Amino acid sequence: MSAPRGLSAEEAEAWEKVAATVEPMHARPVKTLAANPAPAPVLPKKILLKPQRPAPPKMPQPRPAPNPPGNLDGQWDKRLKSGAIQPDFTLDLHGHGLDAAYDQLMSGIAQARAMGARTILLVTGKPRPVDPADRGSKRGAIRAKVLDWLAHSGHHSAIAAVRRAHIRHGGEGALYIVLRRQRG
Repeated sequence: MSAPRGLSAEEAEAWEKVAATVEPMHARPVKTLAANPAPAPVLPKKILLKPQRPAPPKMPQPRPAPNPPGNLDGQWDKRLKSGAIQPDFTLDLHGHGLDAAYDQLMSGIAQARAMGARTILLVTGKPRPVDPADRGSKRGAIRAKVLDWLAHSGHHSAIAAVRRAHIRHGGEGALYIVLRRQRG
């Protein structure tokens, strides 16, 4: 919406003629309009503002790491997908009960770390749809639990990645666990 432009000289003269023919309903003084009157200043409404704290200075965003922690670089992923990696250590949980599989997994990772292994081939069996209420006895129970076991184990900080194994190493029935390089 634009500001009123005011009346031109012709419009002001015409208005004066019209206004002279009108009889006011209530007695009050009639203002006459001058040609091109100065527009009345428009005052802003008063707005009560709450005192605001100054915004904290913006910290520069850190550059994202080229390989975020827990992820492998492209070369590792390419070699894992192609099956070019030869695992340093193999752990077979296939056919065990959940308790025995968990114990073997934890001790096997500890042994692989002590040996300085970087890649573990973990044979779990193929994943099967398992009812969440009965993961203890049906087929596929170990595979359904492995990622949770790894995430909540004392070894989680030593694991760089978990990937599905190449077909020559077991495909869907096995996983690669890539351990972080040990410093020291």
